[in-house]
Amino acid sequence: MMVVLVACEHPTPPQPEKPDQHEQHEQPPSPTSPEVVIATAKGELRVQVEVVSTEAKIERGLMYRQYLPPEAGMLFLLGIEKDWTFWMRNTLIPLDMIFIRKDLTIAGIVENAEPKTESMRRVGEPALYVLEVNGGWTRSHGVIRDAKVRFANLPSQ
Repeated sequence: MMVVLVACEHPTPPQPEKPDQHEQHEQPPSPTSPEVVIATAKGELRVQVEVVSTEAKIERGLMYRQYLPPEAGMLFLLGIEKDWTFWMRNTLIPLDMIFIRKDLTIAGIVENAEPKTESMRRVGEPALYVLEVNGGWTRSHGVIRDAKVRFANLPSQ
């Protein structure tokens, strides 16, 4: 069995990185902002996302961020579908992790992942994408396993 750790730190811990003082944490949405749209019993939810697809950006994830706007998140384009494992080292805010299958349905959700921990988090099912949002967001919005997801305005890969 092979386990790969992603999303908040490299599996072989390098020296801790310093926060990027020039990094923008909130941008006003525009009509062409990337979004993840999730179907719920109450209708569609739209999450403005920062899209990451390179190894370096995937490894950094939301580390060192002290704030994530309420209807915002980070979408990880992982490149291959498998049972991904995430941890929260150097991540300062609690997060919900929504694991999304290749067919754009939710494989599973890790709720309220505790910040600054190395506990392995996974859903036990293959996913091609992961959406990270503020901790508690999925429960408060009625997001459930097997819900349909679509992407809007993603940059070309």
